[in-house]
Amino acid sequence: MGLLKQLKRRTPLGWLQLSHEKSRLLVALSGIAFADLLMFMQLGFQTALYDSNTKLHRSLRSDVVLIGSQTRNIQRISTFSRRRLYQAMDVPGVKSAEAMYISNMIWKNPQTRSDTEILVIGFNPDKPAFDFPEVIQKLPEIKLPDTVLFDRAARGNYQKTIAQLELGKTVKTELERRTVTITGLFTLGASFSADGTLITSDQNFLRLFPQQQASSISVGLIQIQPGFDRKHVIAALKARLTDNIKVLTHEEFIEFENDFWRRNSPIGFIFNIGVSMGFAVGVILVYQVLSTDVNAHVREYATFKAMGYCNYYLLGVVFEEAVILAVLGFMPGVAVSLGLYYLTRTATNLPIYMTAIRALQVLLLTIIMCTISGAIATRKLQSADPADMF
Repeated sequence: MGLLKQLKRRTPLGWLQLSHEKSRLLVALSGIAFADLLMFMQLGFQTALYDSNTKLHRSLRSDVVLIGSQTRNIQRISTFSRRRLYQAMDVPGVKSAEAMYISNMIWKNPQTRSDTEILVIGFNPDKPAFDFPEVIQKLPEIKLPDTVLFDRAARGNYQKTIAQLELGKTVKTELERRTVTITGLFTLGASFSADGTLITSDQNFLRLFPQQQASSISVGLIQIQPGFDRKHVIAALKARLTDNIKVLTHEEFIEFENDFWRRNSPIGFIFNIGVSMGFAVGVILVYQVLSTDVNAHVREYATFKAMGYCNYYLLGVVFEEAVILAVLGFMPGVAVSLGLYYLTRTATNLPIYMTAIRALQVLLLTIIMCTISGAIATRKLQSADPADMF
């Protein structure tokens, strides 16, 4: 309570100095908002990168995932022998071991008739591989020859095609120069690596992609029997499948994909650099504003020192200005970012949304950014001597 009373009695010197030069204040807020905008967009793209590229992984119905040792990510699959699944079934506690095929193929956009690349996934319809309710409902249909399901959130011009499918009609097109029938929809979404996805049965996949041998699979999906210790079963699988196989838990498989984009792809590094650049731009802009303010009022500060005010009080005034700039500059930054998030999401179908955690993260970075600028700007203030000023 005593602290609150002191704050109420205290003259808001920092705010009075900032508001005295309104044009300078607006320029400073614009610069901070721009720096916040850079950080918001880079962090938003980075999160969308991880979320979009792992949504498929998160939807898998699997306790353990087997991939080839040379696999880099879902788009760079290294196949391995189906024999490994039979070996996995011999491990006590393994309930099932199913194969999944993944490949990029060329198909004709049913609406524009232009050739484009799309991700195609095939699995055993008798053992659902995904948690998508619409896919589970359509499992009997994808058993039919040359039948596929289409991702309604794919990137591209598919509005008429989606409208027809939602009315219960079928759509025919070509996939790898073979006529296929689209009988239904599901929702996955585009990513940085794929514009869209088709789901079909394993037999249809092998018909569409004859270069793929049935004995060479892309991913193995392992389910563990209830009642068995998960860690022991996974350890037994790793001991049994030692050659050219990576044994990953479902969570490790998701992190495996994230790690590729974070460490082995230049795009993850670029986003980190973008955030750093936004932070650096903000530090420079705020420093220029505060430094100009200190230089313009250095005689007043010297007068305060002559009256007996210590350096800490004067530094507090500058830091007060820094915090005010951080909070006021953050508001237009987050407002503009919300609009740009919406435009980006509409144009690219990427899952880019504003979250409370990201807003707090950028606000904290903004306060740190302005505090650093204030600390640099006060160096001259600390050495100000009233005798030299007058």
